[in-house]
Amino acid sequence: MEEEINNSNKNNNIKQKNENKQEELNEKQKERKYLITRNLQEILGEDKLVKQIITGKNIHVYWGTATTGRPHVGYFVPIQKIADFLRADIKNRLLYYEYVIKALMTALNVPLEKLHFVRGQSYQLSEPYTKDLLRLSSLVSLRDAVRAGAEVIKQMDDPLLSGILYPLLQALDEQYLKVDGQFGGLDQRKIFILAEEQLPRIKLGKRFHLMNPMVPGLTGSKMSSSEEYSKIDLLDDPDVVSTKIDSANCPSIESGIDNGVLAFYQHVVFPIIGGSIIMNNQQFCDFPSLQKAFKEELIKEMNSKIILNNF
Repeated sequence: MEEEINNSNKNNNIKQKNENKQEELNEKQKERKYLITRNLQEILGEDKLVKQIITGKNIHVYWGTATTGRPHVGYFVPIQKIADFLRADIKNRLLYYEYVIKALMTALNVPLEKLHFVRGQSYQLSEPYTKDLLRLSSLVSLRDAVRAGAEVIKQMDDPLLSGILYPLLQALDEQYLKVDGQFGGLDQRKIFILAEEQLPRIKLGKRFHLMNPMVPGLTGSKMSSSEEYSKIDLLDDPDVVSTKIDSANCPSIESGIDNGVLAFYQHVVFPIIGGSIIMNNQQFCDFPSLQKAFKEELIKEMNSKIILNNF
């Protein structure tokens, strides 16, 4: 009980410090912070981010991705967030899939000048990196490594060593990419926490971490490259797209089941169009108004799927 009270007091103190720093921001800095943090699900180390905004120094953020299949439209969610980073004058460093990511950014009319692509092999095979990996592996327990990768690494009764090392590698990337923070999905949270807890133990510093929400798939589960009908591939033919949308899960809001169709409107359609849509002779300026109409049965499943097919 005493430990819970101490943790609560600690969290309240951090919150108070963040609020005090927020008051120190001028209007331009507040706008920059808004661009960086809007539509995120969670932020770790927000005080570090605010401090860097106040000092006016260049901020570098890293996003790494390793798709398990063909890239799908769910990638528009992190890409839109990276677009916000670029508008907020943040320098972005990304690993892998340069051509696909550049094409997505171009589709969103985002300038690419401050986007830098880095291949892991350019630094991960170096002697210093290997030595730091060995130092880190001597401090992190098997349990903590497995737990850190639980949301992103396939879980097996007899896990491969590569999967166990993966969270440690991702944590070290922050140091060798020379970034101030890392961006990823909420499923990366445990890896981010491992980085925050373990990197300072080998004197490599603590970064901030920004997390976007996970987009439910069209079938209601997590949108995944390995689940064919949960997502729409960027290279799908129009007839395949229509088939996937027509078979998508679209239950009532009261059911408590993830609605893949509404999630697509929330995370992809509205952010991309940046305006209103017309559905069933009604105008919707944002996702909450569309969600409310669906809940009140002013629009039906068929209406939402027809517009999505034509998007």
